[in-house]
Amino acid sequence: MKRKNSYLVRFIMLIVCMSLVLLPIVASAAKGTIRFCDFGWDSAQVHNRIAGFIVKHGMGYDLEYIPGDTIMLNTALMQDDVDVNMESWTENIQELYDKMIKSGKVADLGSNFPDNWQGWLVPTYVIKGDAKRGIKPMAPDLKSVPDLSKYWELFKDPEVPTKGRFYNSIPGWACTKINSTKLKTYGLDKYYNDFITGSDAALSGSMAAAFKKGIPWVGYYWEPTWVLGKLDMTRLEEPAFDQKVWDKDKGCTYGSVKVNILVNTKLFESAPDIVEMLRKYETTTAMVNKVLAYMMDTKGNTEDGAIWFLKNRENVWTEWVSADVAAKVKAALK
Repeated sequence: MKRKNSYLVRFIMLIVCMSLVLLPIVASAAKGTIRFCDFGWDSAQVHNRIAGFIVKHGMGYDLEYIPGDTIMLNTALMQDDVDVNMESWTENIQELYDKMIKSGKVADLGSNFPDNWQGWLVPTYVIKGDAKRGIKPMAPDLKSVPDLSKYWELFKDPEVPTKGRFYNSIPGWACTKINSTKLKTYGLDKYYNDFITGSDAALSGSMAAAFKKGIPWVGYYWEPTWVLGKLDMTRLEEPAFDQKVWDKDKGCTYGSVKVNILVNTKLFESAPDIVEMLRKYETTTAMVNKVLAYMMDTKGNTEDGAIWFLKNRENVWTEWVSADVAAKVKAALK
């Protein structure tokens, strides 16, 4: 009888020990999986992986990055098929955005980076020169988009030398049509060819190639992007944004676009700690530019960029989380 009791005690102790071992695993699994909208541009994917690293290593959730385009993934967010959108370019999808918010299934947690920009620009050495590179100012009085009419010969199109070349964006993009309209509104279509590039790589590549050679370049671009994180470019001025002017002929600067963080409202119950963190999550265009430039310099992927940010911007992201979560994230980074 005593031997049977001894076996029983050992069995109970074994069960207790196994329970203690498995408890953290069960608790972790109980938290479930957080699904991020993994859009096709680098900045969105970097933000997903910054937030994802914190969510996984600091808070104990599993992760899934769901690839897709803007319309598909935002619709999925409203249909409970994904959980988090780290970059909602609100005005670009205004009708769908309004529908998502009105549905009650999607909540806007506020800005990710409020200082995004898009417009026309030239290398700074075109205006100020670059003594270190032996480049003299080429157009010292160039300040605004309308000023370009005086300098078309400086930006001469090698294929059509009777006009300058303006590097427009990608076929099918809304901004490409806007830039074409701007050329006409400012009367610059008389002086410049509207050169529409075939891809983002071709557009950014043309800018980077011109910068490397120290030659003139003028065109459209936006940020945050790796190329504006690396190159010293100067924005050309336009009249301040005016909705009436914009609706009429685009004869003013691009309006600022809200880049906000959206979540499926189910997270308020299933993952309130993540919601709290994402409410505090905020970066700047300059920060993201540097991450993207680091990735380009090192040929790293978006996960590499996220790790670099977490290691080098500890003063930023630790403000989003508790000390306990921060300690776990720091340990995982070692």
